[in-house]
Amino acid sequence: MSIVLGLDTSTTACSVAVVMDGSVKSARFEEMMRGQAERLNPMIAEVMAEAGVSFGMLSLIAVTVGPGAFTGLRIGLACARAMGLATGVPLAGITTFDALAVAVPADERAGREMIICVNGKRRDAFVQRFDASLAPVGEPGALAPDHAPRAFGGQRLLVAGDGVDLLRPAFSGHGLDEKGDVGEGVDARIRFSSAVRPPDARHVAAIGALRGPSVSPPRPFYIRPPDAQMPGLPGRQQGPS
Repeated sequence: MSIVLGLDTSTTACSVAVVMDGSVKSARFEEMMRGQAERLNPMIAEVMAEAGVSFGMLSLIAVTVGPGAFTGLRIGLACARAMGLATGVPLAGITTFDALAVAVPADERAGREMIICVNGKRRDAFVQRFDASLAPVGEPGALAPDHAPRAFGGQRLLVAGDGVDLLRPAFSGHGLDEKGDVGEGVDARIRFSSAVRPPDARHVAAIGALRGPSVSPPRPFYIRPPDAQMPGLPGRQQGPS
């Protein structure tokens, strides 16, 4: 039996889930700009009690590694590492892009490439392309919202993720939405997905169950060095493990 505990505090929510053999047994999801540090541990206790599982029963702990907000990422990763060290349960690091991509309904992504946008509480959106089968296409990067209409070119794309609202005003400013070229409609060339919520731990746990433990301990994944720095450490980009 596979029992996975999923955690997410990477952007503007705090969520925890227990997934057992592919089925969600218990979950909590709360949107919040701050306060994840205070809510995460109580949510873990609530979810595990509701699912009727102990740490000794867990097969894996899966946690989002980024990109996202500096403080939020550190909260989730620190908690996952501490539980892993205390219990010996292996860990899996899941990118925020992957967690958001899995949340997109299959009928929306059919026949389109996706642009997954992450809200990192910054002026820019963090973006990565995925194909309709959820495989990444190209490398992730940062995108200034004003550059989105030009960057997306003439392709038929689906734009999804909790950073979508950072990009909408840019298309309105170019008048593309008035021409029916951009919007929620199935015929729009640039279609906005209904999946615009922050990452959900249910998806994080499900991906972890499919992929298994990370080769090395999960580390924060930054598109570029964060504004905040840990004392004595130079800014640098790290990839997911």
